[in-house]
Amino acid sequence: MRILGIIPARGGSKGVPGKNIKLLNGKPLFQFTSEIALKSKYLTDLILSSDDNQIISVAESLGVKAPFIRPTALAEDQTPTIDVIIHALEWYENQGIFFDAVCLLQVTSPFRTLVFLDKAIEKFIASGCDSLVSVQKVPHEYNPHWTFEVNPEGNLKIATGEEKIISRRQDLPEAYHRDGSIYIMKTEVLLKQHSLYGRSTSFIESTPELYINIDTLADWEKAELMIKNNQK
Repeated sequence: MRILGIIPARGGSKGVPGKNIKLLNGKPLFQFTSEIALKSKYLTDLILSSDDNQIISVAESLGVKAPFIRPTALAEDQTPTIDVIIHALEWYENQGIFFDAVCLLQVTSPFRTLVFLDKAIEKFIASGCDSLVSVQKVPHEYNPHWTFEVNPEGNLKIATGEEKIISRRQDLPEAYHRDGSIYIMKTEVLLKQHSLYGRSTSFIESTPELYINIDTLADWEKAELMIKNNQK
């Protein structure tokens, strides 16, 4: 299976200015993701998608290709991720190069391991599903069977639509949330269904101790602390 690895990293970050190439423990944040992806035995190719020349320069110095500059229209705060992926696929197709699937790796999840990445790809291939995402377990107090919405009368109703709440924690079904570390999708699902998920989505559970999604300065400080604690 031909799989294209894409690392999206636009300029203009507001939560942590310049975060994609800001130094974390002495190396650009981008490098944490790229050095793992470059070692994967399953990625046919690995590219950066960016609108920023400085990020592109850093990526290329680390051995990651940046075959194009992402259009400004696809580098806005509200730009859907799927549009960024489709732009990359269409660029390759214009060169006569095609892929069976795409593996999206976000810079903001720097602590994934090579073993975890390759296991995710292996599970995606074996599952035959349209997509695979990395997930974390939802704490029981936030389980959807224990959360509420407001009904038209202004009262609470169980978010799942059930009439009676599950009273015991032990009876709650396991629930998961996407953690943003890995997304893998079939190309035909992206192009024909315009979807990151398709009709069937497999999953792989991340290690909670390695999980962080860096969007704010507080997240950055937490990442620094995680590295210090790991070094100890």
